Amino acid sequence: MLLIGNGRLITRDKEGTFFDNGCVAIEGQKIKAVGTTTDLRKEFPEAEFIDAKGGVIMPGFINMHNHIYSTFARGLSINGYHPKNFMDILEGQWWRIDRTLNLEDSYHSAKVAYLDSIKNGVTTVFDHHASYGAIEGSLTQLSNAADELGVRTCLCYEVSDRDGEEKMKIAVKENADFIKASAARTDDMQKAMMGMHAAFTLSDKSLEHCAAYTPEGVGYHIHIAEDIADVYDSLAKYGKPIVNRLYDLGILGKQTMAGHCIHINPHEMELLRDTETMVVTNPESNMGNAVGCPPAMRMLNEYGILMGLGTDGYTNDVTESYKVGNLIHKHHLADPNAAWAEIPQMLFNNNPQMANRYFEKKLGALEVEAAADVIVLDYKGPTPMTKDNYNAHILFGMNGGVVTDTIINGEIRMRNREVQGIDEEKLWHDAQIQAQSLWSRINR
Repeated sequence: MLLIGNGRLITRDKEGTFFDNGCVAIEGQKIKAVGTTTDLRKEFPEAEFIDAKGGVIMPGFINMHNHIYSTFARGLSINGYHPKNFMDILEGQWWRIDRTLNLEDSYHSAKVAYLDSIKNGVTTVFDHHASYGAIEGSLTQLSNAADELGVRTCLCYEVSDRDGEEKMKIAVKENADFIKASAARTDDMQKAMMGMHAAFTLSDKSLEHCAAYTPEGVGYHIHIAEDIADVYDSLAKYGKPIVNRLYDLGILGKQTMAGHCIHINPHEMELLRDTETMVVTNPESNMGNAVGCPPAMRMLNEYGILMGLGTDGYTNDVTESYKVGNLIHKHHLADPNAAWAEIPQMLFNNNPQMANRYFEKKLGALEVEAAADVIVLDYKGPTPMTKDNYNAHILFGMNGGVVTDTIINGEIRMRNREVQGIDEEKLWHDAQIQAQSLWSRINR
């Protein structure tokens, strides 16, 4: 039995229950009880106690769209790289990196990304991997890293025609093999999707090949209309918008997740809604790539699409995406009322709903029988925190750097900012050596 108490407790249950001095009791992998610190310490006197010291206790964050393979891009300078648009960014940076990645690169970059997730209070990560330098076995490398760090994760490999039909088929097989491997697990810690890059790098034949190897109950993780070039390609080659094309090929659906959806029209929004397809918006990445601002407020409010929030490899701190998401739509719409409610709805309500289309234990809430994914943040605040304003405290006062304790699936993964069971110094050392090797091979 483990107790986490003496903190302001944000439960995220249906009633939005908030305790000024709350406590969570964990037994095994699930929440046993939620209440006041006094009551639970009296009920479970022998339990190990983690003291939040007046800070904040809340459910772990969920990152619905990440790219672990981008980890070693930090500080990288690529010879001759001077992008003028998004296609230049893909060709000159990301595809050059993923064509160079070997299995060791994938493994060490994953260890760093999952470690960084723990330190930022992210307990579940949906990742979209690419490593065309070494496809076969790459998801196993990410899976091994996730197991070693103890992070809950859903993985897929980015299928694309960009390096030819043979590699496209190997990528599909990599997805199919990992889908089978994850389905054999009983710990509810790893799941799988069929990954796809974007419509403009996939022919109808390739999409049909993906579908042939995707079992019932598994969906697709795909980028849609991240750049206007994707739209032009679909109209020129197929005479229809991207979402219509994917609908005709049976790619949309309740288990499918679409990243970005920046340049889509109202009819495409209707198709996403009617098929119950999930959409993930990634505000920092969109601004960084200069691809535009998605109609996220319209998709969420007008069409009722289930929309979540991701980082797209830009960071492992989802509070950064919360802050930028709060600003980008106000700026884009010139509306000071935009995004106040919508972005926290995506992060705190919708991300767990989306994740639970794959994971069995209830995520994103501290309530009885929910997954024991709990974080503690060292935050006091200059003003009162209440049930009605705690999101504003998170937005303006907190970030991943104030997380002190991270519990995932009932296991303490970080305590008092010390990551448990991992030689952190060695992990960073090995990663830096591997990153330098990757950089040398890229610029060879």
